[in-house]
Amino acid sequence: MINGALFRDAVISAAITIDNRKKEVDELNVYPVPDGDTGTNMSMTIGNSVGELRRLENSVTISETASTAASAFLRGARGNSGVILSLIFRGIAKGLSGCTEAGCTEFAEALELGVEAAYKAVMKPVEGTILTVARACAEKAREISLSTNDNVIFWTEICSEAEKVLAKTTDMLPQLKKAGVVDAGGKGLVIIFRAMTEIFAGGKIAEPLTVQENNDNFRTAVSEYDDEINYTYCTEFMIEKKDNCPDPFMLRAYLETIGDCVVVVDDEKIIKVHVHTDNPGNALQKGLEFGYFTNNPRPKVENMRIQHENKVKEVRDAEQGLTPAVPEKQFGFVAVAAGHGIEAMFRDLGADVIVKGGQTMNPSTDDILKAILAVPAEIIFVLPNNKNIIMAAEQAMKLTDRSVCVLQTRTIPQGISAMLAFDETEGLAENRLNMTKAFERVSTGLVTFAARDSEFEGHPIKEGEILALENGKLAFTEKDVNKAVLKLCKKLAKGDVSYITLIYGADVTEENAEQTQNLIQSKVNDKIEVMLVNGGQPVYYYIISAE
Repeated sequence: MINGALFRDAVISAAITIDNRKKEVDELNVYPVPDGDTGTNMSMTIGNSVGELRRLENSVTISETASTAASAFLRGARGNSGVILSLIFRGIAKGLSGCTEAGCTEFAEALELGVEAAYKAVMKPVEGTILTVARACAEKAREISLSTNDNVIFWTEICSEAEKVLAKTTDMLPQLKKAGVVDAGGKGLVIIFRAMTEIFAGGKIAEPLTVQENNDNFRTAVSEYDDEINYTYCTEFMIEKKDNCPDPFMLRAYLETIGDCVVVVDDEKIIKVHVHTDNPGNALQKGLEFGYFTNNPRPKVENMRIQHENKVKEVRDAEQGLTPAVPEKQFGFVAVAAGHGIEAMFRDLGADVIVKGGQTMNPSTDDILKAILAVPAEIIFVLPNNKNIIMAAEQAMKLTDRSVCVLQTRTIPQGISAMLAFDETEGLAENRLNMTKAFERVSTGLVTFAARDSEFEGHPIKEGEILALENGKLAFTEKDVNKAVLKLCKKLAKGDVSYITLIYGADVTEENAEQTQNLIQSKVNDKIEVMLVNGGQPVYYYIISAE
């Protein structure tokens, strides 16, 4: 039987493993457009549970562990892959509810509930994705549970089946077959389940990848000790090695006699140190035997007990922030957007709260939930403005008893059009219908760059090449941004179009944008008005709206 502590360790190890391998999963994304990549979103989703799981005692039941993990997954869910992962674990938690320990039968039922929840959440389930792999896991689990009571055999068989089905996803979806890769979400799920199985089989929790020269990874190693306060002072410093510098191992050995949570990394020139101690002066003095303190960064000593008290206050304040705002009006709006100009447009149109995010920055379910609760209105419309954020918004809606309507806006122009169609004299049903009709009439063009090498209609695409998207689909590639904008506008101008709005991004100068506007105005039908807006958005050189 698997108890709560073992399941806790399995999820923690899976979180570390998928974080270590997220780039491998990200690179399976066949579409070259920069977005919130699958591996990153899945890693951030499961990673949101690690802090809470580490605080659970060894005596915890598997029901409590699964519930804690599922709740954290859901709050931290980002992107469609992250939401689906959270729903799988939410179903698992439901299946393990009330259990002290779990065997094959309980896990088989739990996996079935998880897959059922995931399929229900997806409006149009597509086979050849993470859903297919998850379903195969559940079906194999039911089969194996009838012939074994050994959890290691049970989970090993599930992982083997998942890997077999994952390999078949290449032939299930044309875009995967063309690129010769498996589904990214399915790969992420296999990595997670395989890492959990290794813990069930008696393995050790995975270690985060560390690179000595990388400050971010040094901070990751340090962050493992955030919840341990056996000593008062967190002491950090960097030493430039002197000639004939002693072995840094001797420094580590000394620091371990005066404190704990010791991290010492070095290369040919520097030694970087982290230690928790009651005697920071002794740690600094010992460091001087090995070299000289740097000015960037300077030595740092912080009182962790005061820091802990401040963190507790921040958590308490954050929890209080989840109290819904008192309604002062009938309707309110939450819009997801990035870029000073775009955010200002939504505010001018009546958005109460802006959730910063979009392409490459998928906000979590919790981010959207907090925004919903901050709106002082009886009925709240949520505009995700990105197809990879809609599912997270829909899950946030289910976490509150407030009246929330998530509109299926997939682009910024659609979100703006929806808000323009709002009529405060109408009710919820009428506004939902009118706003939906309005944004569905909008055509959107996007000009961005290729985030990775890929292929389009038999033509190779190189990283950094200019991409033009028409209503979410890759239309063509170009070498020049301005040429791409003109060509895309001509495509969007066909049919009954009266207005074209060019929203230029942070990487486009005002002068260049005005020249592009004038060029397009001279090339399209005289009846079409071309307008220019400084959106300041990242990733996209231009967002184009045609109405």
